[in-house]
Amino acid sequence: MTKQSFSDLALAAYCPRKLYYRRREGDRDPPSEAAALRDLACRYETALSPDGEDALAEAPIAVTPTQFRSNLGCAKARLDAWDALADPAGRDVFLEGREVRGIAHKVLEDPLAPVLVSPGEPPEEGVWKPQSVRAVAAAKALAWEEETPIERAFVEYPAHGRIREIRIGTRRKASYRAALRAARGIDDPPPRLDDESKCEPCEFRETCGVRTRTLRSLLST
Repeated sequence: MTKQSFSDLALAAYCPRKLYYRRREGDRDPPSEAAALRDLACRYETALSPDGEDALAEAPIAVTPTQFRSNLGCAKARLDAWDALADPAGRDVFLEGREVRGIAHKVLEDPLAPVLVSPGEPPEEGVWKPQSVRAVAAAKALAWEEETPIERAFVEYPAHGRIREIRIGTRRKASYRAALRAARGIDDPPPRLDDESKCEPCEFRETCGVRTRTLRSLLST
């Protein structure tokens, strides 16, 4: 059976129909800022140094240098894995498990855990569902390679100086399994989503044919 990529699972968790069109289009290059943000995610200690604000002057951050350093300082105080996150054992590591494969932007040794770097904005708490599914996929692939259970993973939002630790629990595993089934089962266009907020920024909106309902039609239901 074909192994699913981490990115396909994340997209299946977000919108299976979008995954269908993405596969038809073929491979896409990552966002131009992704490499710069992954590099920033390995320069946290520099950012927190006395001259850190100067070092951030041209960094791809979405908040002020002061806010970035404050957010990062809170993460350093909160996370027992800070040293491993700031100086990871591996960067951009290809992982291949029994069902999935893909790139972990960092792999930590102590604790043994995968790390994903997101170019976006974090939610108020936790991580977005597609990123949770992707992190579980990375954890399962790492567990398969290392032949040991992986109980946690990390998602970093370097543009905001935020780092979120997630536990690989029953609910996250269930979301992963659902996304895996969806990714495996896409041969024809899946049904359209009811959540039209996901359609507004989608590059396949015109191809997909989703119609935005008017306020009058929403009130008349």
